[in-house]
Amino acid sequence: MIKDSIKRAETYYNISENLKKGFEWIKNNDLKNMPDGKYQLDDVNYANIQTYDTKDNAPYEAHRDYIDIQYMISGEELSGVVDYTNCSTKEKYDKEKDIEFLNCNTPEEFHKIKEPHDAHKPAIKVDMNKKVKKVIVKISV
Repeated sequence: MIKDSIKRAETYYNISENLKKGFEWIKNNDLKNMPDGKYQLDDVNYANIQTYDTKDNAPYEAHRDYIDIQYMISGEELSGVVDYTNCSTKEKYDKEKDIEFLNCNTPEEFHKIKEPHDAHKPAIKVDMNKKVKKVIVKISV
């Protein structure tokens, strides 16, 4: 997981052409005025724009086929991050949805990233539950 400003997106372009495509899509669209829904970037990469209320807690999730670029359009939330190797399966991996829910018995870290893999717990309230709008661009690995 990388935590950075969209202003520095070009720093990561050399990692993968798909990653570059995802960042460019975020930068070149008026996300505040786009309705919620799925947007295809090409045959395999896509973005999901979602509006939802943050919550008190959430399960950890991990992905195998896609990398998330999570960009907050409006509002704020916390996202817990742990090393995937310190987790066990809570709900079996769903290949079609590319998601696995996990039990993680390790101290949470917020905004600190560790290698080699991460599980994340999105949509957690900062102070109180608030409506947010976020895009999650799914980049094929």
